[in-house]
Amino acid sequence: MVIVLAGCSLDKPITDESTGFWDEYFVYPLSWLITEVAEFFNENYGLGIVIVTLLIRLVLLPLMIKQTKSSMAMQQIQPEIKALREKYSSKDQKTQQKLQQETMQLFQKHGVNPLAGCMPLIIQMPILLGFYHAIMRTEAIAEHNFLWFDLGSPDPYYLLPLIAGVTTYLQQKIMMGGSDAMSANPQMKMMLYIMPIMIIVFAISFPAALSLYWVVGNLFMIAQTYFITLPMKNKESNATGGAKK
Repeated sequence: MVIVLAGCSLDKPITDESTGFWDEYFVYPLSWLITEVAEFFNENYGLGIVIVTLLIRLVLLPLMIKQTKSSMAMQQIQPEIKALREKYSSKDQKTQQKLQQETMQLFQKHGVNPLAGCMPLIIQMPILLGFYHAIMRTEAIAEHNFLWFDLGSPDPYYLLPLIAGVTTYLQQKIMMGGSDAMSANPQMKMMLYIMPIMIIVFAISFPAALSLYWVVGNLFMIAQTYFITLPMKNKESNATGGAKK
């Protein structure tokens, strides 16, 4: 749905005359917000991107916390789900229906909604993608500079792409936790290294404004994971461990 809404309009500047549901209700309002904040700070569009990125992340924070709680709840009942799948391992229709029924009863017993973790993500994606479009399609951004780089051109010193890659790696590393989780999931370990490399490759050729957005967003996610997500997981883990004892 997001891809259909976004279309292929990255080459079209966004203005107050832009038409279409996606441009009118997602991209232009975010472009307008960046511009207003930038003009408040003497047309400092780099600072405008930083501040609006932080504002958006703060607005989405409750959704991300809810998503984390839902993910934790699903992880806690994974052993019981695994036991049910082993119990009803036959692939015939009757057995699979029984598996679905008992799985739903398990969800109800623990108060877990399997779709609860998806909804926050579905809400976040159009906003984050709209902000990406706003940065790429606001012409005024490309006409200004910030710190050592021009916002409309790639960083000539490659510092911003490297910072974006390093912060992407750190964010994933902290979110994944210890080495046990990565050992149990080889794909997760692979993504830990592939994603930062991809971000660096993209950031080298993309406008520095987008790299700046990635860096600020990554730093926010690192702080969120370190100060909110990890303490939540540790608290829940201690509570579970205490209950088992």
